[in-house]
Amino acid sequence: MAVTHGGDIFAVAHAHNWDWHDIADFSASINPLGPAPGVKTAICQAVDRIVHYPDTESTHLRQLLAKTWNLHEDQILLGNGATDLIFFMARILKSVTLATPVFTEFHHAFPTADLARLDEPSTWPGSGVLVLTRPANPTGHSVHLDVIETYLKCTGATVIIDESFLEYSGLPSAATLLDRYPQLLILRSLTKFYALPGARIGALIGRAETLRKWKAAREPWQVGVFAEAAAVAAVSDTEHAARSIAFMQTERAWLQQQLRTGPSDANFLHVRLNYSAAALTEHMLTRKILIRNCADWPGLAGQSIRIAVRRRDENERLLQAWREFECA
Repeated sequence: MAVTHGGDIFAVAHAHNWDWHDIADFSASINPLGPAPGVKTAICQAVDRIVHYPDTESTHLRQLLAKTWNLHEDQILLGNGATDLIFFMARILKSVTLATPVFTEFHHAFPTADLARLDEPSTWPGSGVLVLTRPANPTGHSVHLDVIETYLKCTGATVIIDESFLEYSGLPSAATLLDRYPQLLILRSLTKFYALPGARIGALIGRAETLRKWKAAREPWQVGVFAEAAAVAAVSDTEHAARSIAFMQTERAWLQQQLRTGPSDANFLHVRLNYSAAALTEHMLTRKILIRNCADWPGLAGQSIRIAVRRRDENERLLQAWREFECA
């Protein structure tokens, strides 16, 4: 199963001897408005702290996230990106089922996992561990919380919900169910919405007693001083967050209309094709545009791609290159 991650802009630039600034990366779904304005300053101000070990608890950031997400700080375990937390969980959890389609790194972390269908809860297991994404990656569809709660009521399975793109959906987090269902875990990414993928920071949300046990198995210093400073500045800037959501609502709707594709709750669109996704991907590469080929994605049938919603000039560049391919 050749499931790969998007966002290889530096590797592509190196392989073709290109300046990475000239590449339009639609393969990684990062906030097109970039980080909050104060992030760069916060990182620079953190330089003096580099001579000291980071706070192993990342106390300031956890307190801020707890306030932002309406949780207690003991319900948050931070990691070196969501992927780090996925592979950490893979060392602990057994008998895993992935409700496909799901983020590709889950396939890498759990290579022997069983597969179920995200859109068919009747295929979800009665025990073990179930992993699902909300909004789903790469379709952008969101499983309703009522469906998840119905499942939680009648299963003994541990349920991990990846909500890395939730901010763009306007939907409530599954964390609202934590008080009633102790087997629930929620994965959040601070790199997508806050545009900090290079900083590597993510969060796992769960019952305090569960995370306390897991924390004992963690290596110390998962979050460096620069990542924490960047995240604190990003999460604190609620005005930039509001601008990002408003921008996405407008630009996503425009790009959906241009491509005549289905709705999405995330900052990416899933486009089904009646021709080769690989051929389109290769054509885009010749135009220094990266898109995500989804033809090999478990849980999806046929040819399709995923594209991030970017700024208008970038989106128009994508559409022009697409028209050239279809007219060739």
